[in-house]
Amino acid sequence: MAGLLSVVGTPIGNLSDMAPRAIGALSSADVVLCEDTRVTGKLLSAFDLHVRLERCDENVLGERIPSVLARLEEGQRVAFVSDAGMPGVSDPGQRLVDAALDAGLAVEVVPGPSAVTCALVASGLTSEHFFFEGFLPRRRSAQRARLEELAVIPGTLVVYESPHRVADTLANVATVMGDRRVALVRELTKVHEEVVRGEASELAAMVAVRDEVRGECVVVIAAPDASELEERRRASAGPELSLEEAIAAGLADSEPKSALAKRLAKSFSLPRAEVYDRVVAAVSTAVN
Repeated sequence: MAGLLSVVGTPIGNLSDMAPRAIGALSSADVVLCEDTRVTGKLLSAFDLHVRLERCDENVLGERIPSVLARLEEGQRVAFVSDAGMPGVSDPGQRLVDAALDAGLAVEVVPGPSAVTCALVASGLTSEHFFFEGFLPRRRSAQRARLEELAVIPGTLVVYESPHRVADTLANVATVMGDRRVALVRELTKVHEEVVRGEASELAAMVAVRDEVRGECVVVIAAPDASELEERRRASAGPELSLEEAIAAGLADSEPKSALAKRLAKSFSLPRAEVYDRVVAAVSTAVN
């Protein structure tokens, strides 16, 4: 009998959001792969589930994929979870899903809570069209460059951010996109859930004076209006940088190779590995 890989969504904070189908998928698994066995162990304990756990985070995922595929081929049921939310969404677990599908093995998705959609609805901004960015680059110059690229997307933007960097990110949003409406959504579904709405500069100033910001944050940014879009399109009507020129500019700005490759792969819609190889080649050429 063929095995089954179950990609299981788990609560992002409130255990009451655990779906019966998710409990069933976990309880029937031969093994549960997770980011942190301590975190997932507490989840299983809360629902009196007794299943073997194995760590499978981004540091070991690549080396574990062959053994996971072998288990599936033997007919085992393997469940895959992240610490919270839907695995595969801004998450390295997509590599495992892709490998299983490429091998012709069965994959099911057990839906669960998602910070992306929860924050989008809570923001009060239009959700007719939206774009999920995930995490922005950390370096200020690279982050602003990426925000410039995102600024012309005719939809609401959803961004994940660390509580330690969210003030700087909001300030960069205000610098690049002006005073668009923004919502800062924090501690989703938890006791101290908070949604703050306002112009980007207002929120940046408010967060900057806080003693501490706790919990993972989601920043939701309003879509550009027609006049802003037209202004940006006119401003960008000049010649665009080629990939080689963009790589050279990033390296001149001391942007780390991996971060530069990730950003440009998105910008040029190219595989990240291909762009990284070209970044490394450019560095080698510059050294020689």
